[in-house]
Amino acid sequence: MADGKQLILYVEDDQDFIEVMKVILDRNGYDVVTATSAEQGLKAWKQHQPDLIIADLMREEVDAGTNMVTDLRAAGNTAPIIMLSSVGDDLSQTMDASQLGLAGVMQKPVNEDRLIKLIKSKLG
Repeated sequence: MADGKQLILYVEDDQDFIEVMKVILDRNGYDVVTATSAEQGLKAWKQHQPDLIIADLMREEVDAGTNMVTDLRAAGNTAPIIMLSSVGDDLSQTMDASQLGLAGVMQKPVNEDRLIKLIKSKLG
């Protein structure tokens, strides 16, 4: 938060989603750092210590998002994590958000107003 803005780490392998999310977060006053894999996401987390993390559920492999959340928690992350998914109604069968300690789960493509409202509720 060097410039007074809260920092959000966005982990996503689709460049189009990355660009859209950067625009959404920037125009709502957040700084954004991105990563395209779980490995890069963990490195970015260690380097930047973001205030909040948004991660795509399915990236380089089906469980990449849930595995990364587990790895982040094991590494000591306390930042809220919002999981994004394009799997629709099957999401509740795919993962247990409460067991993973997620701050929220949202369907892609995201509704900007709902996303920003969720982020503000988690960051104060």
